[in-house]
Amino acid sequence: MIKFYYHPSPNPAKVALFLEECGLPYDLVPVDTRRGDQHLPEFLAINPNAKTPALVDGDVVIFDSTAILFYLAEKTGRFLPANTPEARAQMLSWMMLVATGIGPYSGQAVHFKHFAPEPKVYALNRYDFEAWRHWDLIDAQLAKHRYMLGDSYTLVDIAVWGWARAVPFILGAEAWQKLPNVKRLFDEINLRPAAQRADALKTSHAFKTEMDEAARKIIFPQNARLES
Repeated sequence: MIKFYYHPSPNPAKVALFLEECGLPYDLVPVDTRRGDQHLPEFLAINPNAKTPALVDGDVVIFDSTAILFYLAEKTGRFLPANTPEARAQMLSWMMLVATGIGPYSGQAVHFKHFAPEPKVYALNRYDFEAWRHWDLIDAQLAKHRYMLGDSYTLVDIAVWGWARAVPFILGAEAWQKLPNVKRLFDEINLRPAAQRADALKTSHAFKTEMDEAARKIIFPQNARLES
């Protein structure tokens, strides 16, 4: 049985959707990051990066959401594009854009918009600009195709959905008006029963939501360097 180490945030959401789409049985292991579960020795033995998600499948231990999606797609043969060099190249390109562009820049935009202390004008401008630039690339691709790779729903759409759930928090309440094609894809995927089951996982555990002082010390340990 697969063990899926989960927190209700964008990267674990991708994996949750893939598992639910495939109907793979799994045990959900909650990782309450604002309580510091990601730093417990038993989790670090699985994921030395101390980030969710992680997955254990028998003797296979894998972390990083993109790596997990590739693993599950190869394991099941599901949600992959046509097996041609051209289609595979497009899949890898867009998956890496989500992994190295959408995720990091959206995450940093959230940090500086919602959590960083002042002064933060320069940093917020940089990461908000880059987050918008990457989301505009996704929107432009979806303006040309129903799905990210054309006419078929693939793991790239699953990866985009994971982060699209947070678009208003990342970019602001007006973001959906400026990203109509991302919103179209997001709404379509939300109608899928698998997406509804994946979204419901956030209620499976009483995850801490408060960003109190204890949580700040856990989530932003780098601040200790400023206080020393």
